[in-house]
Amino acid sequence: MTSAVTNARHKSSFLYHTINGQVVRTMKIFSKPIKIQNKITLLSFGLVLLSVLIGGATLVENFYRTTEREIGSRALAIARTLAQMESIQNAVGKPGGAEVIQPIAEKIRLATNVEYIVVFDMQKIRYSHPVQKYIGQTFVGGDEDRALANHEYISRAEGVLGPSVRAFVPIKTDEGTKQVGVVVVGVLTPTFTRLLHEIRFRLYLSLVAGLAVGFVGSVVLARNIKRAMFDMEPVEIARLLEERVAVFHSIGEGIIAIDHENRVTIINDEAKRIMGIEEEVVGRPIQEVIPDSHLPYIVATGVSEYDRERLLNRTTILANRFPIRVKGEIVGAVATFRDKTEVAKLAEELTGVKKFIEALRVQNHEHMNKLHTIAGLIQLKKYQEAVDYIFAVTEEQEELTQFLTERIRDYRVAGILLGKYSRAKELHMELEIARESSLRRLPRGLDSSAMVIIIGNLLENAMEAVQGLPPGRRKVRCSLKESPGCLHLLVEDQGLGIPESIQETVFQKGFSTKGRTGRGFGLALVKEYVELAGGCISIRSRQGEGTRVEIDLPV
Repeated sequence: MTSAVTNARHKSSFLYHTINGQVVRTMKIFSKPIKIQNKITLLSFGLVLLSVLIGGATLVENFYRTTEREIGSRALAIARTLAQMESIQNAVGKPGGAEVIQPIAEKIRLATNVEYIVVFDMQKIRYSHPVQKYIGQTFVGGDEDRALANHEYISRAEGVLGPSVRAFVPIKTDEGTKQVGVVVVGVLTPTFTRLLHEIRFRLYLSLVAGLAVGFVGSVVLARNIKRAMFDMEPVEIARLLEERVAVFHSIGEGIIAIDHENRVTIINDEAKRIMGIEEEVVGRPIQEVIPDSHLPYIVATGVSEYDRERLLNRTTILANRFPIRVKGEIVGAVATFRDKTEVAKLAEELTGVKKFIEALRVQNHEHMNKLHTIAGLIQLKKYQEAVDYIFAVTEEQEELTQFLTERIRDYRVAGILLGKYSRAKELHMELEIARESSLRRLPRGLDSSAMVIIIGNLLENAMEAVQGLPPGRRKVRCSLKESPGCLHLLVEDQGLGIPESIQETVFQKGFSTKGRTGRGFGLALVKEYVELAGGCISIRSRQGEGTRVEIDLPV
């Protein structure tokens, strides 16, 4: 037990990484990771501190150079003044010249607060110096040769008392044509340390103010960045992203999103499977991935679309499309869609059960009427009439059933036709199914449930149109004709017709001539399925003469 605890504690002090198949152990520097807000604060404040220090050093250096230039300019001006004095010009190089030059040089030196003023002739013999014993000796500086060659300049030198700036100015006579000597004025310059000491209060104040502003700015910046990251650490964001990506790809629906430039930003595995895409499409225009995509329309209008069917890569899908809004502004659009095969299977089962129940109800009601008729004929002792009636009814039902079975290969479509036929008889209507009708295969892009919806809604509307009319006009006709590459569906009635003013709006969702809520969706669904299959629909109607609806669907 003790060994296990010790081993666990030992391992907790290290991090383990796999590099080239080998496990590498590194020691943990911090037992607890530093928060991103503190990292940003330290980094930004460190940059501010470094910038302030570099700026301060540059400022002090510039101030030092400026001070040095000012001192050199002042020394040069004093040297020029001395070089132009006639008493000095006349005494240089003459016996006893030092007695004239030394008092003048010392007086000016004390008045201008310079370190020294030295006058020497062309043989470098000194005629003035702050130290009396150096007068009459040779000037040794190493930087005086240019002055002896009739040049004035400023030179920097390192003396016993420290760094200094020396100004050399030639002494000329005969109106400047003859050089007789040189005036040297030396001024001590402050050292870098001395200069820092002199300006330390102003420098410290500037540094403290800059660091204070930098620290406050760093804290505010880090806080804003952390707030923009929803107060999450990078590790948390990475983990959340991995979870979201895993969930995103595990969703059973296809998801594809675009930005405001209509470029794909997100697509999951299910969407790729449905669309038959294997390569990476993120970043490509949506028109290259789905040529007739509606997502750019969603981005432009901001109008959502729900439960829209369409054919995608030979697969019927049910899609929802809606805009992506960030702070009230549309930044893109997303579409979620699923393969309608599974949904269609459930719908077909539900539709088949409902139609089967309806057919049973109609047949039960019809058979009850027929049984009552047969019972009445027997009670009246009309036995032959009863037998003839039984054979007539049986023959009609068997003939229709056999016809639909042979000519209509899809049992759901055959079932809706048989159910509507029985329903018409119950309502004392005549539903004629053209004997040349046939349906060997379904149109492109439509399944059985879609065909049931199209035929069922058209027949239901036609039967409602003739309901309440005289018996001779309660007639509805249906025809399904196949031709090469096309299925022609015809439904016509002898009702009162549709006014010409509203013929263009009967296919709009929610529009109904009955004026009741919950209606007006049948013909809208019919048109949607027809357009989904790439077909066309036309309606011809005159008031008092009935309505004729024709649909052409590619096969």
